[in-house]
Order: sequence, then C-alpha cells, then structure tokens
Amino acid sequence: MAGPLNPAKAAAHRQRRRPANDRHDTDREASPRTPPRGARLAARLVRGALRCGALLARRALLLAALLALVFAAVELLPGDAADATSGHGESAAEIAERRALLGLDRPVTERFLDWMTALPTGDFGTSARGEPVRALLSGPFPNTLLLGGLALLLTVLVSVALGCWAALRPHGAVDRTISATATAVLALPEFVVAVGLVLVLALWTDLLPAVTTANAEGRPASWEMLVLPVLALSIPQIGWNTRIVRAALADEAKAPHVETAVLDGLPARRVLTRHVLPGALPAIAAGAATSTGMLLGGAVVVETVFNYPGVGGVLASAVTDRDTPVIAAVVMLTGAVISGVLLIADLIRDRAAGGRL
Repeated sequence: MAGPLNPAKAAAHRQRRRPANDRHDTDREASPRTPPRGARLAARLVRGALRCGALLARRALLLAALLALVFAAVELLPGDAADATSGHGESAAEIAERRALLGLDRPVTERFLDWMTALPTGDFGTSARGEPVRALLSGPFPNTLLLGGLALLLTVLVSVALGCWAALRPHGAVDRTISATATAVLALPEFVVAVGLVLVLALWTDLLPAVTTANAEGRPASWEMLVLPVLALSIPQIGWNTRIVRAALADEAKAPHVETAVLDGLPARRVLTRHVLPGALPAIAAGAATSTGMLLGGAVVVETVFNYPGVGGVLASAVTDRDTPVIAAVVMLTGAVISGVLLIADLIRDRAAGGRL
C-alpha cells in the first residue's frame, strides 16, 4: 500500500500532468503582454500609409519645382504668346489687348501661383488661342498614355525574358550575344529606330502602315498602326533594361542562399525563378521606372515620325506659341505619371527591404 504523498512531489506531478496549452497560457500571462494581431496589422498599415504619404509629398514637391522651372524657362524665351499667335495686319493695340486678356501683363510668379492653385479643381487654364487646356489634352494625352504603356509593358516582358535567358547560360555564347546586342541597341535614338522600321516593315515589305490615321474619336484607326510606334519606343529601352536585368541577376546569384540552393542540386530554372529573380526584383523595378520618363520623352519624337495623334504635336505647337499653360499641363501630367511609376518602384524596394527604406 502506498504511503501518504509528499505535497512538494504532488505539486510537481500536477505541474507535469498539466496540458501543454495550460502551461503555454500561463507562460503567456507571465510574459509581457503582446498586442493582438489586429492591432499589429493596423500599426503596420499606418506605417505603410505614412511611408506612402512621405513619398507622395516628396514627389509633389519635385513636380512643383519642375513646373516653376517651366514657367521661368518659357518666360525667358523671346516674345510671348500674344506676339506668337498674332495674325497678319493685327495692330499693336489689339496684341496688347490680347496680352492683357491672357494675363501676360502680370508677373510670372503671380501667374504661376494662380495656375497652381487652380490645379486641384482640374483647371489647367486657357491656351493662347482661347481653348481650355483640359479639353485640348483630353484626346491626345490618353493616346500617348496608351502608346507609352504598351511600350513599357513590351520592354519589361522582353528584357526580363532576355535577361533570364542570358543568366541561365552565364559567360556562354547566348549570354555574350544578348549582352552585345543589348549594348548596341540601347545606343540607338528612337528616331533612327523609327526610320529603320518604316523602311523595312512599311516601305520594303508593306507589312505595316507607315503612318497613323485617327478615327472619329481621335484614336488610332486600327491596332496595326500601334505596332511600329510601340516598337520604335521599346527597342532602345529593351536594350537598356536587358543590361539592368542581367546585372541584377548576376549580383543576386552571388547571395549565400542562392549558392546554397545550387549546392543542394536544385535545377537551374528553379534556382532562377525561386531564389534569384525575386531578389533582383527591386533593381529591375527601378530600371523599368527609369524607362518610363524616357519612353514618354521619346514618344514626342516617335509620334511626329508616325503622325500619331498624341500629345507630341500639341506640345510642339505650344512651344511655338510660347503657350505656358499648355506646356505646364503636359509637363504636369507626364510628371504625375512618372511619379506614380517611381512610387510603385519605391514601394517594391521598400517591401523587399522589409520597410527599412
């Protein structure tokens, strides 16, 4: 028969017999209280929103400084919009009257502040020829966005594919050929590529139209008319981004976890897609974001070559007319698009860095 149980041993026995969940709850009560999951998620969202707000504020300040520079640069040009748009036989009094009507007799700082304060309402002012700038750009700017967006999409897809293909065969014939071709292509200006494409694909082989015609809505009449302008914009940027992708993949391939994956005997394609490419994504995104500005800038030239109904023709006419509101509106819209793409690239880098940027 067993004797009386020692109280100390009984307590130790009960402690050992307690379910694991009970012990875990006791330990959790003893440890410092951690915030619930919902509070942690809310704090994380607030931190993310603050980072996005700071990035947006920084981009907005840069854009405002750029617009001030546009107003100052147009002001330094000889003549003004009233002189540039005057007709034959128009008297000095009539030109002075139109100058006052356009507000050109006021200081440039005052005109800039008035234009900036009207921006939140979507009012871009009135052009030198009396047309609302918003209505003037409502048709051409979406066409330019379509052209630039397709060119950016094609650039990213082709450059990532070529960069990955070269990375699978480092220092081989494919790698050397792709790197040399990309270097040669990125040095070509858009108008040279455009003329070459017109000669080969339009005039010699008659595969695609050489010029773009617009339908009743002001859009390109068919999708074939987008092919040559998109290719002319994309080809130089494909060369630039292929070099970036290849270099980013080469740097990421030296990471310890990638070397471990290789030593574990994982297939090369799996190592590339699971371990190398995700780590190189911030550099690839930064390269693509940088190309956005070059694509929109090159679109002005390409639209002229292909008679594309975009904002390039409107901008050229505005510069000829010294039309500050139109020039500033084009700069503001393109700057906003570029800032948005750069913001996405910053968020990708921020995400990859664990929110430490």
